[in-house]
Amino acid sequence: MRKMVSRALPVLFISLFVIVQSAYAETLSARQIMDRVDAVDDGDHATQDMEMVLIDKRGNQRVRHLTSFSRDEGKNGKDRHSIMFFVSPTDVKNTGFLTYDYDDGDKDDDQWLYLPALKKTKRIASSDKSSSFMGSDFTYADMTKRKLDNYGYTLLKEDEVKGQKVWVIESVPNNEKEIKETGYTKSVVFVRQDNYIVIRSVNWVKKGKKLKYMEVKKLEKIDGIWIATALDMATKKGKKTLHKTELRFSNVKFNQALNDDMFSVRRLEKGI
Repeated sequence: MRKMVSRALPVLFISLFVIVQSAYAETLSARQIMDRVDAVDDGDHATQDMEMVLIDKRGNQRVRHLTSFSRDEGKNGKDRHSIMFFVSPTDVKNTGFLTYDYDDGDKDDDQWLYLPALKKTKRIASSDKSSSFMGSDFTYADMTKRKLDNYGYTLLKEDEVKGQKVWVIESVPNNEKEIKETGYTKSVVFVRQDNYIVIRSVNWVKKGKKLKYMEVKKLEKIDGIWIATALDMATKKGKKTLHKTELRFSNVKFNQALNDDMFSVRRLEKGI
């Protein structure tokens, strides 16, 4: 009898642990879920190649190729520096974009765009961050993480996307400054429950009664890091698609040798 009890106890404890964990997962608040989304490991000292396809309302396409580098910074590695260079075609070749993405919600992110044709570096002002990034459906604000404290979150429901369980969460800016910078009055995000990755979002654009739909087309695990290697952003008005941007990522590598000089305005102007 003692042997039976001793064998049964570990099984009982494991079962109770699973039940408690399941109950805990089900009772996470919208903010707690978004905290976990923000805390997901996105890798460090990363390099990758990108293909950007711009598609207008008539289906005409323009293809651009880029290469990018990023590195965690700050005391806790919560800040992030990133730089990208356009490789082709010739009309955008050597155009560079540098971002300092700060974790501190009271500190504005810094961004610079280098235009080789003018041999000029432009600092992106807060008032310009809702503008299109290089003719794409992404804004300059989309190129950085949103500060969680600048939003209120509501868990709308649980659902499934492509066979994966997700939380559907509404986020609304709690200050006018955030709305002006992002250009969005509201967003709804779909968060996978197994890995806390946002795989879909709908964004309400402040101007023009438009919606932007982001969809992760391919999600891969590289060196233990979940990363979207294919995603789309489409701008729509009603049922009509006004423009669409497709991003495809390749040669993704982490833990690369990246020095301080890589993330500077001087390097931005020098090129890859």
